Amino acid sequence: MSNDREITQKFWKALKSDRTMFLGLAEGADGHARPMTAQLDDEDQSGDLYDGPIWFFTSADSHLYQQIGAGARAMAHFVAKDHDVWATLDGTMTTTQDRAMIDRLWNRFVAAWYPGGKEDPSVALIRLDPDNAEIWIDASSMVTGLKMLLGMDPKEDMQDKVAKVSL
Repeated sequence: MSNDREITQKFWKALKSDRTMFLGLAEGADGHARPMTAQLDDEDQSGDLYDGPIWFFTSADSHLYQQIGAGARAMAHFVAKDHDVWATLDGTMTTTQDRAMIDRLWNRFVAAWYPGGKEDPSVALIRLDPDNAEIWIDASSMVTGLKMLLGMDPKEDMQDKVAKVSL
């Protein structure tokens, strides 16, 4: 990885595959992030870089959903299953019960959480429009490890493994 675009692509690919993020309000409320399953809308894919919002199914009765107000600021954190991508994002969170979007994002994994199906009146979505992210790519390698054992500074190897990007 040598540039921000490649690192960002790796993040979106990992998020689409692994999906679990910790999501919470950036300020106020109870300050706790919750594990949530991210949904990406394929219709927001332009070229090789996703540029749409991140969606999360939830219940309209959930604590987080109830706390989201107009202009709510979000913090989200992600670690890929194989621990080769880490990210923290900030952005704006909104809520909706838009049936068209629920239909578009609905899948068998989401259905497992809602015995009443899509028609369950508590089915709701949280929309995260990320503004900025800091993404780290695993810089561990045998060469880096050897340099550390020999007392060399590994920071140079890690310089191109992090990106601060606008999303």
